Amino acid sequence: MTNNPDRGNNRNKYKDKNKNNNTEISIIIPIYNEEESIDLLYSQLDQTLSKLGLSYEVILIDDGSTDNTYTKLVEIHKRNSNYKIIKLRRNFGQTAAISAGFDYSRGNIIITLDADLQNDPGDIPKLIEKMKEGYDIVSGWRKNRKDKFLTRRIPSILANKIISRITGVHLHDFGCTLKAYSKDIVKNISLYGEMHRYIPAIASSVGAKITEIEVRHNERKFGKSKYGISRTIRVILDIITIKFLLSFSTKPMQLFGLLGLGMGVLGSIVTLYLIILRVFFQQELGNRPLFLIGIFLVLIGIQFISMGLIGEISIRTYHESCNKPIYSIKEILD
Repeated sequence: MTNNPDRGNNRNKYKDKNKNNNTEISIIIPIYNEEESIDLLYSQLDQTLSKLGLSYEVILIDDGSTDNTYTKLVEIHKRNSNYKIIKLRRNFGQTAAISAGFDYSRGNIIITLDADLQNDPGDIPKLIEKMKEGYDIVSGWRKNRKDKFLTRRIPSILANKIISRITGVHLHDFGCTLKAYSKDIVKNISLYGEMHRYIPAIASSVGAKITEIEVRHNERKFGKSKYGISRTIRVILDIITIKFLLSFSTKPMQLFGLLGLGMGVLGSIVTLYLIILRVFFQQELGNRPLFLIGIFLVLIGIQFISMGLIGEISIRTYHESCNKPIYSIKEILD
């Protein structure tokens, strides 16, 4: 996300200004150097959205493009006032762009998709219909992907299986940007790093009802992909972060304390064993690596427990200072 000190104030002013709006659908599209695809994207979107019979807005976020993208977006806005433009000061990344779209969206159903035309705008009505069945998130599944098999599809298949196993949210395609969200879900989620693809997993922790449907996936017509095989490393780190956030974000002591206790007990056993050898059997310990290992295990155990305590204090400070509850309410009947 962007480190903009005025972000909260600007967002609140925007909400106050539009609190009586009745927008039903918000389409959020992060864009970075896609000048060649903009006109065709607008044509396909306009063709699809004009048939919905629903009030809508399209929020186009220019994520610091260095080509002619922004000029083309401004032209679209002049043609159709339903298309809103947000220009970021620099390239902050897809997660930050989507987060900006969430903050300034007004629709009851919020849909995200890529600007490169690999996501098909013609699938938007399918997502909306599925949302009407009572789901909080409908995720697109690019079952027949038109990407390179070795560098894109195989890593994606493996990553999706690992993410599903770790998070307990079983989706075939976490990486598909084409998703539909209820307003109540996204307005209560803060995105950081590259977490946009894990929104279903994050939302599941507050009881969101999630499903997926098959969507089309087209070959890239213009430009080149912004992602490569190097993203695999970032995905692994993100998975670790997500697991921590889902399981231990409100109880860090249960993670660090368990690790510290395990290492401390093991180190104590090793040290006690060596002390017995020294006291009762007069064996030398100075030249035994096991002695150093035992001491290190005890010290590392103490450090982990200390980290758990610091984490507990930080979590309580965070929730109390922000008045942020550790629960999420879907409905109140009063």
